[in-house]
Amino acid sequence: MTASHQNKTVSKYEELFRTYFSSLSYFAQKYIPDLDTSKEIVHNVFINIWEKREEFDFDKPAKSYLFTSVYNRCMNFIRDNKKFKSDMDISEVHNYSDFSQLSDDIEAAELESKIWQVINSLPEKCRKIFELNRFEGKKYNEIADHLNISVKTVETQISKALKTLRDNLRDYMHLFLFLLLKNLW
Repeated sequence: MTASHQNKTVSKYEELFRTYFSSLSYFAQKYIPDLDTSKEIVHNVFINIWEKREEFDFDKPAKSYLFTSVYNRCMNFIRDNKKFKSDMDISEVHNYSDFSQLSDDIEAAELESKIWQVINSLPEKCRKIFELNRFEGKKYNEIADHLNISVKTVETQISKALKTLRDNLRDYMHLFLFLLLKNLW
């Protein structure tokens, strides 16, 4: 392998890792609730790719391969470590004829990952106010008292966070609505 080819491989591997690590970790947590174990499973998938990098075609789309690999490793982990419970019976998981649920789980994990990326990209004050409201259930006046700011500032920051989420998640809105409606049935 030439130095140029090796540098290109390393660059594509790093890009693959940065692109998919978070969503793969969220996806693994649907089957393995422990975050550290889920991340370890994802790391092992990437280690396997790195070890086989000369045979791995980094120019082909890898999304399906990655999610299927993580899924299979999660199922192996559940099988090998009966102490962890899954929301699904392992025999049920293997009986999916078209893997439609797996596909939904992949899409939900990607959406969740993207939402967290956007939230984490918010300015610190805006993110803090948004998290207090949306994740801790605090009302605007409670946030204002807690942070020693005006209610108007809280309103402005929540509006700013929601606009940023809408703008950055516009391409995912159809997926969000699909998953929401599917869960209602």
